[in-house]
Amino acid sequence: MQSLGEAARAVLLTAGPHDKRRAARSMARAWRQGTLEHRCDTPMPDQPAWPAAPALLAPNRMPRRGKGGSERGRIALLHALAHIEFVAIDLAVDLLGRFGNQFPREFVDDWIGVAADEAMHFALLDRRLRALGSYYGALPAHAGLWESAQDTADDVLARLAIVPMVLEARGLDVTPSTVERFHAAGDESSAKILSRIYSDEIRHVRAGTAWFGWLCDERGFNAVETWHALVKARFRGAIKAPFNDSARHDAGLTQEYYAVIAS
Repeated sequence: MQSLGEAARAVLLTAGPHDKRRAARSMARAWRQGTLEHRCDTPMPDQPAWPAAPALLAPNRMPRRGKGGSERGRIALLHALAHIEFVAIDLAVDLLGRFGNQFPREFVDDWIGVAADEAMHFALLDRRLRALGSYYGALPAHAGLWESAQDTADDVLARLAIVPMVLEARGLDVTPSTVERFHAAGDESSAKILSRIYSDEIRHVRAGTAWFGWLCDERGFNAVETWHALVKARFRGAIKAPFNDSARHDAGLTQEYYAVIAS
């Protein structure tokens, strides 16, 4: 029987965006059908395989997107979001393959579902880009997102603290206003997709927060104090307001985590 680690490595080494999407969903289906062994002793690659396009730039070299009022601006924003969801497939799969042995099966249930969600989100955004006359890879994308995985490859608590509890939580803060901009532009199709992603991301942040707390309890750590220490040591940016306190609360990420260290 194939192991979870072997399946995760295969997804990470799949380059084509739609091939990767299908591989992630196939991995999730195999887990649910009981045909993957809960064993993660296969080395994960330092860098996933990605397609030749989009061209990857440093964040400070990315062209300005504007506010999304024009169709060109909306396409640029949707393309940036599609890239985030594409990399998020690898982030979820790498978490499973690299750290899955440290958790019970329920952890895999949650995060393999996250991987499948990210694959679906990517497909929705790419389909919308094509409806607008573009496609994923037509514009450059920033190369910074995978750095969070590289920076936390040695410590699952750091990975959970940074990826779902900082980066995905930031998406909860900014997505509602983005949805409103699409509504204002009359782009109801894009607004509907982003609303679906927003709803799913609350669940993703909840999974990250819950399993971070679970492992802290297992190790006898104070979860809030541990999160503060890890964010200060491992996160390159700053925790910035405004915060979507309601959505964060729904995700279990209460103000005691982020309000104290917000800049």
